[in-house]
Amino acid sequence: MPDQRVHAHPAASAEWLRAARSARALSVATLAWLGLESSLGLWAGFGAHSVALIGWGFSALVEAAASLIVVWRFTGSRTLSPGAESRARRAVAMSFWVLAPYLVVHVAYDLDAGHRAVPTSLGIAVTAVSLVSMPALGLAKRRLGRWLASPATAGEGTQNLICAAMAGGVLAGLWLNAAGWWWADPVMAVALALVAVREGRRAWHGDGCCH
Repeated sequence: MPDQRVHAHPAASAEWLRAARSARALSVATLAWLGLESSLGLWAGFGAHSVALIGWGFSALVEAAASLIVVWRFTGSRTLSPGAESRARRAVAMSFWVLAPYLVVHVAYDLDAGHRAVPTSLGIAVTAVSLVSMPALGLAKRRLGRWLASPATAGEGTQNLICAAMAGGVLAGLWLNAAGWWWADPVMAVALALVAVREGRRAWHGDGCCH
């Protein structure tokens, strides 16, 4: 390769650089989907007073931030920069922690106000699509993260997998709420907050790259 930075980094083979470009391309594609997912999820969630659905919609924005971080990480001279990887890994970890306080506060507010989630066809549809599509994206990014030795990429993939799990949980909460179990929705929201805290801690230490 003519780029002296590649010669200075033996790990940065042509195959490694192709994988880096793939990670960036997947993150760009994810950004497009998350923009739509978040808009529809929030619209449906606020209309239905569903804290889990609203939290899921906001989590899509958090995921989008992680995707932007990975795009930043693999753009220009940062592609071969260990320092950029370290900063990106910590930024992805912090993006996990943004969501948890919001979810807990929103649950407390809605319970105090007496809001109860109502069934929403749009919410069910958009979470179902996410439940099907996000695992493929997440697994692909985790594989690339291991190959690139990039915890930031693997952490973004983990967020995509959590998104799918959250979608499944939100779907279950919406169905249970329709059956009269109104408490299922706030319980799911609090559970999602706990998951976000745990995964943020793992991402901060780089564990997502190795598991």
